[in-house]
Amino acid sequence: MTAQRRVHRKPVVYRRAVVEGELTLSVRGRRAIREGKVEKGDPLAASELAGLLAMRRTPELIPHCHTIPLTGSRVDARLTRTGVQVTAEAEAIWRTGVEMEALVGATVALLTVWDMVKYLEKTRGGRYPDTRLGPVQVVVREKRPMAGSKR
Repeated sequence: MTAQRRVHRKPVVYRRAVVEGELTLSVRGRRAIREGKVEKGDPLAASELAGLLAMRRTPELIPHCHTIPLTGSRVDARLTRTGVQVTAEAEAIWRTGVEMEALVGATVALLTVWDMVKYLEKTRGGRYPDTRLGPVQVVVREKRPMAGSKR
C-alpha cells in the first residue's frame, strides 16, 4: 500500500501546528536590526514574508510531504535580547498534518534574517562565532474532528 493511499483513507479534520524557533545573533547584528540599519532592509518583515511563502512550497522542498491546502498561516518575527524569535503557525482542514509546513516556515524565516545580517555576523576569517540557528521545535500540534464527522 502506498503512502498516498494511506493518507487518502484518513478522515478530513481540522489541523493546526505552531513552531517556535530562534536565531542567536551578535550584539552588532541585533543593534543594526533594532536601529533599522541593515543594508538589505528590514529582516523581520522580510523573514515573515519568506516564511509564509515557504510554507506553501513545503512539498517542493521535502520529497514525501503531501500538498496541503492551508486554510491559515502566520509567521511572526521579533527581536529579543539574544537575537530573533520566530513563531510560525499553519492550519488546514485536511487528511494529514501541517507540522512540516510550520517547521519549514519558521526555519526559512530565520534563515532569511541570517542572510540579511550575515555581513555583520561574519568574522574576517569567514566564520560566524556568535550566530546560531535553533532550537526550532513544534510547540503545538492540534487535531480536531469536524462537526458531524463520523470519526
